[in-house]
Amino acid sequence: MSFESSLRANILEAARDMNTGGTRFANFRNSRCNDKYWHLTNQGGFLLKKGVTPAAGIKDIFVHGPKYAFECAVAVVILMYKAVLDTIGEESFNTLFPDLELYSWNNDRDLGLTNRVIDSGYALPGDILYFKNPDVNRDKLEWQGENVIKMGNDLYYGHGLGIKNAAGMIKALNRQRHADADESAYLEDQITYPNYAYLAQYAPAEMRNHQELSLRAGSRREPLLYAQINDLLYFI
Repeated sequence: MSFESSLRANILEAARDMNTGGTRFANFRNSRCNDKYWHLTNQGGFLLKKGVTPAAGIKDIFVHGPKYAFECAVAVVILMYKAVLDTIGEESFNTLFPDLELYSWNNDRDLGLTNRVIDSGYALPGDILYFKNPDVNRDKLEWQGENVIKMGNDLYYGHGLGIKNAAGMIKALNRQRHADADESAYLEDQITYPNYAYLAQYAPAEMRNHQELSLRAGSRREPLLYAQINDLLYFI
């Protein structure tokens, strides 16, 4: 299996684990974390404590989920870190990401998150997408949109909403609109994904030797080959 295929598969696995791991959705004001591993900042972010390895900090979120609450942008960044950790191993992960701070879309440049305005129909499993809620209730701005992981054909994971199809995500967001709302939530045409080619340098040799499949020049990417069996997706 190539590096990109392995990382994408691990993104999906991390999303499934977060979905069942007991972490809660919260706005920044009400965020919480395990203070054995993280400092809670005044802004509602998590700053890794001295003496704690980045790998240990990320793993704890999935081991002691009920000790954590955060919003959806933080969630997808955490998922990216967890998937990279599971793909390249602890030693390389700790070297790449020595000073982790989790807050909104803040992320280490070595993660290389890239945002492209492109038809969301070209999204691949493991990509980050965004459901926008333009008529959100102003008292519930944390629901002005939902960052999600594409899990498969018309299936998405969003922190606080769980795993749903597009209609389910839109229905859930529409419940958070103001009284005079006349515009539905919708899936934006943008895709976000990590820098697979760069991160592959830190992967085991057998992954680095495979040709990367979807980092292409131009306006669209060639699709990975994958098979879906029930709710599990296998990359080829």
